[in-house]
Amino acid sequence: ALTKVMDNGGFCDDNYQSGSSDDELVDISDVTVDFSEDVPPLDRDYSAGRTHALQKILTFYIRHTLMDLLDDTVPGIGTYEDFNTIDWVREKSKDRDRHREITNKSKQSTVALLFSISDAFSGWLLMLFIGLMSGALAGGIDIAAHWMTDLKEGVCLNGFWFNHEHCCWASNETTFQERDKCPQWKSWAELMVGVSEGPGLYVLNYFMYMCWALLFAFLTVILVRAFAPYACGSGIPEIKTILSGFIIRGYLGKWTLIIKTITLVLAVSSGLSLGKEGPLVHVACCCANILCHFFTKYRRNEAKRREVLSAASAVGVSVAFGAPIGGVLFSLEEVSYYFPLKTLWRSFFAALVAAFTLRSINPFGNSRLVLFYVEFHTPWHLLELIPFVLLGIFGGLWGAFFIRANIAWCRLRKNTCLGHYPVLEVVVVTLLTAFLAFPIEYTRMSSSELISELFNDCGLLDSSKLCGYTSNSGSASGSVNATAANGLGARLAGPDLYTAMWQLALALLLKMIFTVVTFGMKVPSGLFIPSMLAIRHHEGDIFRGWCSPGADCITPGLYAMVGAAACLGGVTRMTVSLVVIMFELTGGLEYIVPLMAAAMTSKWVADALGRESIYEAHIRLNGYPFLEAKEEFRHKTLATDVMRPRRGDPLLSVLTESGMTVEEVERLITDTTYSGFPVVISQQSPRLVGFVLRRDLVISLENARRNQEGVVSMSPILFTECDPPMSPSAPPAVKLHSILDLSPFTVTVHTPMEIVVDIFRKLGLRQCLVIQNGRLLGIITKKDILKHMAQMANRDPDSILFN
Repeated sequence: ALTKVMDNGGFCDDNYQSGSSDDELVDISDVTVDFSEDVPPLDRDYSAGRTHALQKILTFYIRHTLMDLLDDTVPGIGTYEDFNTIDWVREKSKDRDRHREITNKSKQSTVALLFSISDAFSGWLLMLFIGLMSGALAGGIDIAAHWMTDLKEGVCLNGFWFNHEHCCWASNETTFQERDKCPQWKSWAELMVGVSEGPGLYVLNYFMYMCWALLFAFLTVILVRAFAPYACGSGIPEIKTILSGFIIRGYLGKWTLIIKTITLVLAVSSGLSLGKEGPLVHVACCCANILCHFFTKYRRNEAKRREVLSAASAVGVSVAFGAPIGGVLFSLEEVSYYFPLKTLWRSFFAALVAAFTLRSINPFGNSRLVLFYVEFHTPWHLLELIPFVLLGIFGGLWGAFFIRANIAWCRLRKNTCLGHYPVLEVVVVTLLTAFLAFPIEYTRMSSSELISELFNDCGLLDSSKLCGYTSNSGSASGSVNATAANGLGARLAGPDLYTAMWQLALALLLKMIFTVVTFGMKVPSGLFIPSMLAIRHHEGDIFRGWCSPGADCITPGLYAMVGAAACLGGVTRMTVSLVVIMFELTGGLEYIVPLMAAAMTSKWVADALGRESIYEAHIRLNGYPFLEAKEEFRHKTLATDVMRPRRGDPLLSVLTESGMTVEEVERLITDTTYSGFPVVISQQSPRLVGFVLRRDLVISLENARRNQEGVVSMSPILFTECDPPMSPSAPPAVKLHSILDLSPFTVTVHTPMEIVVDIFRKLGLRQCLVIQNGRLLGIITKKDILKHMAQMANRDPDSILFN
């Protein structure tokens, strides 16, 4: 039957494949071909019986050698190479097929039903493990960082593993005025010299502080360079890129997790102007990626794995700020590319488990998830919206300045010899930071302790200089009884408070400079939250209308919190998630309006000076192929303006559905670096048939040469379901129809680029073919779109290259 069809010019005939005219294309839907005897023509000298026997033998041979190369037994099919973008549509289709198959089998047996139930429950089980593992690691990081930060100043005699605060908890010799001093805690100078007072003690403590800081920073950069180069930086720009579909092998691997966890403790303890918020998101995503390998559903599907990573991002913020709901909103607003409703529920569950785990560990001994948890209950007044908005303006200005200054410094590091000496850079910056930080109390303490002191409201027994108020009579507030008699709200600013103010202003300036230089070095680094302070004062005429005598009108900690939110919002451009995070930190519903006013003002001011957040700016600096969903495409260009090949370029590299040999295909793969190839009917008739990925093609050819008997360089390559007529002496064909995508996304040459960009964003495409009347004319890839958008924005289009 097949021979008859071929003799009559059926659709498998070579005359059809190499037709010189497109008019020869006809509707073949009604053609019926019998493939039960899919064998080459036999010699007519054989007898009828022998012919029938040989036909059966050859049919059996061909059916078992011309394999379906999309079978799961072929390793590597359907996977992606490093630094490539996944095909979201293909991955989601694979998951639907898998789910449909499991559902159908569940109706056939009890075992299959139990497997279906376990498959549905596996996502929640994975979230449970991610929350437990991330919460435990975050607790360990907090405890170790707190201890090693205090180790720079001294050691506890009762046990070297106690930090300063825990060491003095059990002491009966502490006072309210000097609660941080106890006989059990000794500075390094006291241990070396043996006396507690003397002119040389300060210099010796200064020297030991710098030595410990240099040691911690040196170990950090050496471990990162030697074992896990991907452990440096914040990690959020790369995670945003990975969640958009880009593949960076090893970035979320086990070595990155181990080194990032260790070096994050060392980096924070060194005193560098950095935080652990961003790196904790990276740590949580590493945990999620490693745990995904124990679940087949997530190990074999890149799109499903990214849903888990989106939930892990929420877990990271949950343990960094003690804000589970804020973490979920952060993942949704800031980092996630694809966030279905199912991922929202699982993110919430994972963030809950992580927060519960961290609370159970209780790393700070205060039954809170973070060191700087505060509770405010003093109401704010309507006129205070003016300073809140001013704080928002300052935060927006600071955010825009920080982004431009940090990107300029990182570009200088990247384009000069400075980038060739990362160890030296880290050591020098650490040396300068430690040298300038030690004399000032507010730069010497850790970032979390500083924020805690600034956020907290003053009480009757506070010994901080920020609470250095005097009574109305001018006496110092050292006496508890006098303080209680006069009332806390009736006190005025004293000399200690003014000393603290200029030290805090100097600390703010130093933190701003060092944060610009530190963020982007080859150490794990998050963004330190700049905080501000307001002086409690209610004697002016403007406050007299609503302040009752002896009452607190202005809450300094509230202004510090609003200032921190404004500055962080100006840098990251977060709004909703930022307000919820700060609300969860304070536990006060009444302060949502001030936080919203500051966050929104900060974003407006920062956006007026530059549209990119710090994370998006670093994505563009590194050339990651990230298509920002927030950025609008306003230019009136067409697909023909962006597609390749352009005028003067070489012809588009294509495969034909038949007529090419293994040697020709392998030569094409060797001579090009493309991620895939369009498949057309023939070179003379470039009608589009489908698209095949380079990796699938390479793996299929290697598998055919290894497992299919008789495959040589002259073996024909077939992307069709049927075989053309071949002589008996011809080598067997390699059938690759199974790896062919028969429904690639296509647009016409007249499609507006605004629509093309939307298609790439919403479907997560990696390429799109350009056709006209069925003819293949060109291809548009994600990088082509990014280069075109950069060119339209008067930026260098060649910067869109992964570096």
